[in-house]
Amino acid sequence: MCEELAVCPPGGPRRRAMKRNTRLRCPFRKGTCEITRKTRRQCQACRLRKCLESGMKKEMIMSDAAVEQRRALIRRKKRERMGTQTLGAKGLTQEQQTMIRELMDAQMKTFDTTFSNFKDFRLPEAPSSGHEVPESLQPPAGEEAAKWSQIREDLCSLKVTLCLRGEDGSVWNYKPQPDSSGREIFSLLPHMADMSTYMFKGIINFAKVISHFRDLPIEDQISLLKGATFELCQLRFNTVFNAETGTWECGRLSYCLEDPAGGFQQLLLEPVLKFHYRLKKLQLHREEYVLMQAISLFSPDRPGVVQRSVVDQLQERFAIALKAYIECSRPQPAHRFLFLKIMAILTELRSINAQHTQRLLRIQDIHPFASPLMRELFGITDG
Repeated sequence: MCEELAVCPPGGPRRRAMKRNTRLRCPFRKGTCEITRKTRRQCQACRLRKCLESGMKKEMIMSDAAVEQRRALIRRKKRERMGTQTLGAKGLTQEQQTMIRELMDAQMKTFDTTFSNFKDFRLPEAPSSGHEVPESLQPPAGEEAAKWSQIREDLCSLKVTLCLRGEDGSVWNYKPQPDSSGREIFSLLPHMADMSTYMFKGIINFAKVISHFRDLPIEDQISLLKGATFELCQLRFNTVFNAETGTWECGRLSYCLEDPAGGFQQLLLEPVLKFHYRLKKLQLHREEYVLMQAISLFSPDRPGVVQRSVVDQLQERFAIALKAYIECSRPQPAHRFLFLKIMAILTELRSINAQHTQRLLRIQDIHPFASPLMRELFGITDG
């Protein structure tokens, strides 16, 4: 390598970062120091002489202000480079981005928040219809009395009001009245069965769009859906829940829970309603909702799952993707506990799922109302 290239960079001499008015002297009092790549920092005087001899102009020597400006630029670029590296470390991987896109696509294809396709449903009879209570629904005497009492507790502790807005602008309201004879207990069940069946079909289609779900054996697909359908249904319902009014706004239909005693504090003791208020308070993104659905769906401890290790790994990948999404899309440290809160709510939802199943089975035992799909998902048998 020639001596000029050892002193100056490729492309010719560059500006020297030194004070313009400084007078340099050779510390060795020779003025003829050999300047190479290794020795160029030992004698600034001889290095400057070498640069000038190589063709550098004196006016290329930088002023104090230019030197400081250049150093500030170097520091800024270093900070930007470090910031980019930090963002990349906390960002989503390509695989995680693909997973989220697939979930969002599945959600969009299988869940219409306007409920425009929910048309064929039964409505409850108006309280003023004057219809007699069927004999099968009359409060029993004897050994069935305790079971009937439990059903009344399941259904009568909270009243669901229903509002239907017609396409012509008309409004139809259903509000059950307290009735000790049992007249109002089962009035809304056929409609709720229709709504549940409609939601369950959408959730089954949602799962089928996910490639990881399709790759599982059909037996595991069935087991996962049986275990998770109710939970995914509640997660979807939460996206249309209005916490200010306590109402689920499902297109032309709206549902509201009322406490017959008139006390809102008692109402919050209902686990399902408490769940919806807690989850809505987190103000989740759509991506976080669908990742919650995936984590719930791919639960390896559902009864009947064979490939538990495979499902467990999938659930972990979705959970890691959720954590990474929160870290890169939400300001920190304000949301540093959001992931833990979401996982705690999913655990709570598992408990609610078990309670709901037992409640449904008790009601079904007294008054069969479940649709064929509900019977299959909840393992309801004849007899």
